[in-house]
Amino acid sequence: MAKRRPSGDGMVRKRDDGRWEGRIVVGRKENGDSIFRYVYAPTQKELSTKLRQHIDSYQGADLTEQSRMTLSEWLNQWLENMADTLRPNTLRNYRSYIENHIRPNLGDKQLARITPKDVQRFYEKLSDCLASSTVRRIHTTLHGTLKAAQQAHL
Repeated sequence: MAKRRPSGDGMVRKRDDGRWEGRIVVGRKENGDSIFRYVYAPTQKELSTKLRQHIDSYQGADLTEQSRMTLSEWLNQWLENMADTLRPNTLRNYRSYIENHIRPNLGDKQLARITPKDVQRFYEKLSDCLASSTVRRIHTTLHGTLKAAQQAHL
């Protein structure tokens, strides 16, 4: 009889092609079905290491179906929600930063797949051609949008 893995430790199996596959549950859909993330490795030991890293990185996250939303889609939704609470000039500035800088560079990425490295590269690219005060304002805008996405479990 095979040993059972502890609860919350993911699922591990050997595939027909010889690779090892790991799967963890990172959230639930509206109908109650699980949302999975998959990890692959050539050996079971490597898979266990990768799986542990994924479990740690998703700790405390409770993703929803909207987690596949791109940053661009989220920015539209966020601006809509903020339109009533922001002053007109602030809203205009946020729209400008989003349309001219954030959307062209990071807009196509899924929210759940944006990494700190992506954001760091974005800031480095901006600092080559913009003043540091402008980069700081763009950072404030992006930080606010990502924080709101995190609070919405996206």
